[in-house]
Amino acid sequence: MKILYAVQATGNGHISRAHQLYPYLCEIGDVDILLSGSNSNLPMDIPIKYRTHGLSLFYNQCGGLDYIKSFSAFNWKRVKKEAHDLPVENYDLIINDFDHITARACKTKNIRSVQFGHQGSFMSENTPRPSKSSFIGEYVLKNYAPATHYVGLHFDRYDSFIFPPVVKNIFLYSKPKDQGHITVYLPSYEKICLTKIFKELAPLEIHWFVKDVDKPYQEDNIHYYPINQKHFNESLINCHALLTGGGFETPAEALYLGKKLMTIPINGQYEQQCNAAALQKLGVPKMSNLDKKTKHIFFDWLNSNVKVPTMVPNNIEETLNYILSLNDKVLVNKV
Repeated sequence: MKILYAVQATGNGHISRAHQLYPYLCEIGDVDILLSGSNSNLPMDIPIKYRTHGLSLFYNQCGGLDYIKSFSAFNWKRVKKEAHDLPVENYDLIINDFDHITARACKTKNIRSVQFGHQGSFMSENTPRPSKSSFIGEYVLKNYAPATHYVGLHFDRYDSFIFPPVVKNIFLYSKPKDQGHITVYLPSYEKICLTKIFKELAPLEIHWFVKDVDKPYQEDNIHYYPINQKHFNESLINCHALLTGGGFETPAEALYLGKKLMTIPINGQYEQQCNAAALQKLGVPKMSNLDKKTKHIFFDWLNSNVKVPTMVPNNIEETLNYILSLNDKVLVNKV
């Protein structure tokens, strides 16, 4: 079986999931990887067959999406060419983790595909949404990477085609400890926005993972780290609590490890607002933003005794068997 696995690189979660899934896919066929976008900070340590520009997201300094920069970087002419040149017709199974180029190529060439990943879960109306829905946000989630079949991942099994999160082996086989520090991963915040607030927490140690840091260093109670998988994994396994955005994989990993968790979803990013709403149903608090006016909410949370819900990890063999059970529906080139 020839398999094309398209991975969106607008965030680190897609790449983390690809690393975990890749060995299992290799057991059932010859796998080619397509990587699309340029927002991830993690290296792709598996062979990449195709590299496309796709869509990249850009943020302002303190927690929001930069719409102008994001849309100006989206070149429709290039997108059409990349989709035209992608030989999706040469594959028996196409698994797409929310990549527009692959979805566009499949739709144009009338090829079946499976959208597999967190965004696929939003094809179900049972998946939690915030109290204030977004027409544009819903449209993007459902139409950015359309497929003929959907297999979703989420914090809970809200529908028959939705499975639990994929948790990395290092967490599955770890022995979590509480060494007292707070792990922070907020990719849409720069140092200038939060340094003063975090220093007020001294002597409480902060492990802050920031994109513009080249190597680890310390200033007062803040330990700055580059976006590095090894350092982050170690920090998360041993932290007291995690402060992060409204992504999917990182909160799921924190819940699996039994870590205290708070989210600050990126302003203007609807999917993160949806994730925060789902986590709130599980008892995980959220903040709209963190600044000098709202820091007391953050400080109160640090001092609170919040019970963490139990997170069941994904059984990858079960999920892949479900995808393969679509056999006659998916493993046929022409629709």
